[in-house]
Amino acid sequence: MNRPVVLVNPAARGGRAARRLGPVLARLPDPEVISGASAGDTLERARAAVRKRPPVVVACGGDGLVHLAVQAVAGTGVPLAIIPMGTGNDIAADLGIPRDPLAAAALVTGGVPRVIDAATVGDRWFAGVLACGFDSRVNERANAMTGPARYVTAVLRELREFRPIPFRVTLDHHPAITLEAMLVAVGNTRSYGNGMKICPTARPDDGLLDVVILKALPTAAFLRAFPRVFLGTHAKHPAVEIHRAASVTLEAPGVIAYADGERAGPTPLTCTARAGALTVMTRP
Repeated sequence: MNRPVVLVNPAARGGRAARRLGPVLARLPDPEVISGASAGDTLERARAAVRKRPPVVVACGGDGLVHLAVQAVAGTGVPLAIIPMGTGNDIAADLGIPRDPLAAAALVTGGVPRVIDAATVGDRWFAGVLACGFDSRVNERANAMTGPARYVTAVLRELREFRPIPFRVTLDHHPAITLEAMLVAVGNTRSYGNGMKICPTARPDDGLLDVVILKALPTAAFLRAFPRVFLGTHAKHPAVEIHRAASVTLEAPGVIAYADGERAGPTPLTCTARAGALTVMTRP
């Protein structure tokens, strides 16, 4: 099979991305386009296409579509190209892929394959960041809402009710860390939430996961500290700990974790680094 397989999400950016698909697809050599009736249908068709060993699988959308594509290509050796056309494009940004979709499309055939890590949580792969705590609770709230301001509304509502969460964090085979925290993030790459560098020192090719713990803070102090994630300077805050490990087990009662912005499920859960599991087309 010599045709690139292109996964598209016509609903990306509220449907606005669909208008830009034509020029992008025109840059690709005879693409096989997959746009399923649902995420599950798209994934099933993507996995079937990967079994035919295409030269590349192209995720044409945001982090959610990249996450879906990773489920199909991780561990197979089939390269992944990313054309960022979603609301959040953190994985692409952290890998140095151009924001402009036409410039990113040029990497499908003109880029350089780069071998990077991925991670597993249960039977699910993720390429970016797993969130557990305040941030994942906001995600959970927002997903139950509608409207363009649902994330802002979810943040405000969560702030009114949020209390520090008792966590038990086990890194590799070391004794567990037990503490109250606002959140714990496990990162293969640096950022989530459209530019928040929650794991500022994470590297996608070191065989390890960065584990960022923001310990319990009063609400006012949390509101002052959290915006620093946009620059990554929160890492210097005295309430922040950063660890690295190949395996991370999180236990936090009543918390649903999100990986690459997608629901990963309740704790307890274990994230495991998978060195060299992905090949991504990047800048020469």
